[in-house]
Amino acid sequence: MTRPGSSDSADACLLQARNGGVLVLTLDRPERRNALSPAMYEALLGALQAAAADPEVGVVVLTGAGPAFCAGGDVARMAGNAGMPPLPFEGRLRDLRRRTGICELLHTMPKPTIAMMRGYAVGAGLSLALACDLRYADTTARLRTGFVDVGLSGDFGAHYFLPRLVGMAKARELYFTSPTLDAAAALSLGLVNTVFEPDALESAVMDVAGRLADGPRTAIAYIKDNLNDSAHLPLGDMLDRECWRQLRCMETADHHEAARAFVAKRPPRFGSNPDAAHSAPAPVVATKGA
Repeated sequence: MTRPGSSDSADACLLQARNGGVLVLTLDRPERRNALSPAMYEALLGALQAAAADPEVGVVVLTGAGPAFCAGGDVARMAGNAGMPPLPFEGRLRDLRRRTGICELLHTMPKPTIAMMRGYAVGAGLSLALACDLRYADTTARLRTGFVDVGLSGDFGAHYFLPRLVGMAKARELYFTSPTLDAAAALSLGLVNTVFEPDALESAVMDVAGRLADGPRTAIAYIKDNLNDSAHLPLGDMLDRECWRQLRCMETADHHEAARAFVAKRPPRFGSNPDAAHSAPAPVVATKGA
């Protein structure tokens, strides 16, 4: 892995490191369980925007420094601001919605995103993990919605992700009662994909991330698009988009290489960059078969 470096702002508390096509973003306020500060929001949003557009980045791994993933919003900072005159509501709404673009990018960027989770993931910190495509945890992981505990309704997309992962009834329970789920409970509910012993987590995650980064990137991007579209499209429209993307993949160098490798009985050697095919979005409506 390349040597980690901080983002542009000296106090942004975000570390970035590259390992081939894998970008690791580390929330770096371990003394506050990586609670999200204004500088961290801006640094993370900027890093994800850059990663989404960078053809050299194939996978993004999000993690936290020290023993926690992310404790969510900085409640101590909120308490310190409680007696101050609030800024205009419209401006605060605009700023919050901009910051929630972090979760939108984790969910929609055309490359896999992975949460590598240790310790607590609470509130917006849990939302960050839920927005990722894959979530791997170690046995120390503790997950909680947490918003009701501080008199808030919640943001950063967990109302979207939780019902899709655990069902509406369980999502209501997790929001209303805010239990702390240990790693085993999170695994049983499908909130994490796999639980590892603490000393095995990083190597396992980087192995998965490396294999994805070295894979057929246009096909992987289209798989992510298909899965995201399937959450809201009717079957006919979903079939339209599947067909369009499948045919575009058949035009790529990665598919041609995989076909040759299959015949030759050898592993395929995929290119490092996505094909130009993925730069064009699938049409909303395609021609249906008879």
